[in-house]
Amino acid sequence: MDHTERFWNASIDELKRGYVEEKAGFLCLLCGKAIEKGIIYPDHDKLYEAERYMTVHIQREHGSVFQYLSGLDKKLTGLTEHQNRLLQLFYQGKSDKEVQQEMGIGSASTIRNHRFALKEKERQSKVLLTMMELLKEKDNHAPAIVEIPKQARMVDDRYNVTEEERQAILAKVFPSGTQGPLKTFKLREKQKYVVLREIATRFEPGRVYTENEVNDLIGRDNPDYVTIRRYLVEYGFIDRKDDGSEYWLMT
Repeated sequence: MDHTERFWNASIDELKRGYVEEKAGFLCLLCGKAIEKGIIYPDHDKLYEAERYMTVHIQREHGSVFQYLSGLDKKLTGLTEHQNRLLQLFYQGKSDKEVQQEMGIGSASTIRNHRFALKEKERQSKVLLTMMELLKEKDNHAPAIVEIPKQARMVDDRYNVTEEERQAILAKVFPSGTQGPLKTFKLREKQKYVVLREIATRFEPGRVYTENEVNDLIGRDNPDYVTIRRYLVEYGFIDRKDDGSEYWLMT
């Protein structure tokens, strides 16, 4: 199970922490960084045991779990941009009057109404979560759905892929196995997503690649490797510098 799947399967308490404990160490749910138990980690003239160092990592690399979550696509958070901004200001500890002045909307009472609406959304979410958990105990026919990447930029029906569909698509377009050459990239959007998702697993988190290295990972035997490289960026699987000199895996 990769860290994206761990993220979506984590409990509320685990998501609030931003990491989970495993047998050998701790895994960051936000980027997949693993920190091994039993090692003392030096950092800026301080020494940290593994779990404490994980909290340092989250603060340094992600700001906070709240900041990371608020940066996810609105189709993943279920929040409008307006609601997201309100939550960010509330998280910063601003009063209703300060929020109203900063956003330039209505009055302090308007902000209280927004607070009420968000509280109602929270109650609805709790009910839905409980119902979905209960459903898992009864629904024996639900297909396994491939988890949507947290960095997805275009969340729509193309991401509605079952595990069975994913395996069938990969078998068709990678006849020699997923590490072999791609048969074609002239595919429907859902199929392209599956292919791009698979190719993205060839990249190492935290490593910076040159354009030539990216092309090698994609496979130069594929005449569409330039198009695939562009799609990997457009779909949010990898990012790059504006001049294309460096590429890295998005987490």
